Amino acid sequence: MSRKPQQLDPPREERYEALLEALESLTRHDDLTKLFHELAQRLRKVVEFDFISVMLYDPAEDVIRLNILESEKPMSIDIGPTLSPSASPGGWVWQSQEPIIISDYEKETRFPQITPTWLAYGMKSGYYLPLTTPQRRLGAINFASARPRTYDSCDLKLFGRTARLVAVAVDNALNFQSVQSYQRQLTAERDHLRLLLEINNAVVTQLDFRQLFQQIAASLRRVLQQDYLSVALYDRQRQTLRIHALDFPAGQGLMQEEMIVPFQEAPAAQALIDDRPVVSARADLERLDVAVSRTLLAEGIQSHCAVPLVSRHQSLGTLNVGRFQEAGFTPAELDLLADVAGQIALAVENALAYRQIEKLKDKLTEEKLYLEDEIRTEYRFAEIIGSSRAVKNILHQVEIVAPADTTVLIQGETGTGKELIARAIHNLSKRKERTFVKLNCAAIPSGLLESELFGHEKGAFTGAVAQKVGRFELADGGTLFLDEIGDIPLELQPKLLRVLQEQEFERLGGTRTHRVNVRLVAATNRDLPSMVADRQFRSDLYYRLNVFPLTLPPLRQRREDIPLLVRYFVQQHARRLKRTIESIPAEAMTALTRYPWPGNVRELANFIERSVLLSPGPVLRVAVEDLQAPPDLPDAPATTLADAEREHILAALNQANWVIGGRSGAAARLGMKRTTLISRMQKLGIVRPR
Repeated sequence: MSRKPQQLDPPREERYEALLEALESLTRHDDLTKLFHELAQRLRKVVEFDFISVMLYDPAEDVIRLNILESEKPMSIDIGPTLSPSASPGGWVWQSQEPIIISDYEKETRFPQITPTWLAYGMKSGYYLPLTTPQRRLGAINFASARPRTYDSCDLKLFGRTARLVAVAVDNALNFQSVQSYQRQLTAERDHLRLLLEINNAVVTQLDFRQLFQQIAASLRRVLQQDYLSVALYDRQRQTLRIHALDFPAGQGLMQEEMIVPFQEAPAAQALIDDRPVVSARADLERLDVAVSRTLLAEGIQSHCAVPLVSRHQSLGTLNVGRFQEAGFTPAELDLLADVAGQIALAVENALAYRQIEKLKDKLTEEKLYLEDEIRTEYRFAEIIGSSRAVKNILHQVEIVAPADTTVLIQGETGTGKELIARAIHNLSKRKERTFVKLNCAAIPSGLLESELFGHEKGAFTGAVAQKVGRFELADGGTLFLDEIGDIPLELQPKLLRVLQEQEFERLGGTRTHRVNVRLVAATNRDLPSMVADRQFRSDLYYRLNVFPLTLPPLRQRREDIPLLVRYFVQQHARRLKRTIESIPAEAMTALTRYPWPGNVRELANFIERSVLLSPGPVLRVAVEDLQAPPDLPDAPATTLADAEREHILAALNQANWVIGGRSGAAARLGMKRTTLISRMQKLGIVRPR
């Protein structure tokens, strides 16, 4: 039976106001269940109802989900049932942002799917209001009664204000839960990255592998529960695994370093065969029933994990982790061990290289050279220096192609200034007022490169907590410079080809097509035609990139530019280092001009910086003894077959910055195995210059 709206007496108004003030304090709750329990207790003092419920919209499934229920009497209603928004009163309220009063469920015909449920639970009437904050629409709140009824204007006013307060409380609680989850994820990722950073720093600073292994074991023990850790190296000729390093503080001495295990009998053998981590429980070790498994069991190992150590060319061995407990290894722990194994594989490969090449003492990562600037005053190229015929020819081609939107492929050795040429093309084009975006494809892990190029949607993968705009979108209307284009994985190349041809793409995890207007300039120091022939690079993508090729000459082929570059770099570094350099000795300039500069302009800039730093007075002090060119310069004619081979190997090493192994290393460029290249270097007496 309905009742007419009536004006409240002052005492009742005071109760309403006092209740509303109390409700405002509820917005500080982080626990939604506690919030609604307290809310129900307070509301029952003024408004008649039998339960309140909250329905929240789930955008992932496009449904309205019953999340919270607070009733005066116990009710067996399941939390979590879902309906499409149009099939429930709460969904209709969420969509329309208008409240609904259902005075009698028996007479309600708009929501046939939900009405019988409330009748079955004895509910006769209900009042639905939207839960909305200025930031987003959350869902709806329902006040239901076991009697058919209507509410007066004061009731509706109270419910409206209550709904607004509840919306803020729900939003705060959801945000708090989301932040907590994100913080836990960030903490785990931080620990993961911190461990990898520690290991990487140890790898590049510690040459003795056993000492390095002990540092890795100590770092790993802080983030991963492990009682036994070892590295076993694979001997392909003898078909054995040898324990090269061991960390087993609580061991009984049965497992020892230098222990040799037949490959077929090792628990780690399957990890090398399948090229994936293999976890063995106690039952698996007992079933194997070989000497090494019996030794592990005798030591008390109940759970064992073997992770392959794989370099870019071959399997080196396994990283083995054991626990005294029978608990297995989680996927997150296996991912962590896989990353650690990658670092250890690099350390093992370095250690083997140090044994074979005694004079290779400097780490490859410690000698990266950076090109700060090349300046030239002719042809309106203010950032490029040079007056040689080779430079003029390149800049003339830049002037031809810059005004067009043609794709440009810049090739040349490392340190020759490919990025400067790309910027010159952009600055002379009609896109110069828009963005110049650059990306080094070799510096981004292959798993993240697609996201860097095309962006991703929120939730596209673990850690994608927000939408990200890719480099193609950032460069819309401008120029995108992709350096080291030859390092793009094969599986990503078709998507790159599509965006070059169609100027459209989808973000990672998204379905919406984005159109862009981007001019692409690509660069590489790799031999793309050879990669195409070896099926390491798609031919259709290569032809799409190679519309207008530019090949930059190495510095040794334009020696007349060296004095100009030397004077510029001296002025630049002297100004930055607060030195006064007034003259350059003639013999020093002669030595600088005669040196072949395998690292090109980048190497020259760094050498001049060191010379300025070591010059105490106004005369540039050059370490001429460090500039003694080898008898067979890279551009000098070879006189014998051995000289020709030595020259060819030196050229490949210089192009690879003396990186021997890896996809971009000298061995890959020469089409031979890393061990074969090392053997030839020893025979020819090739060592890295200091």
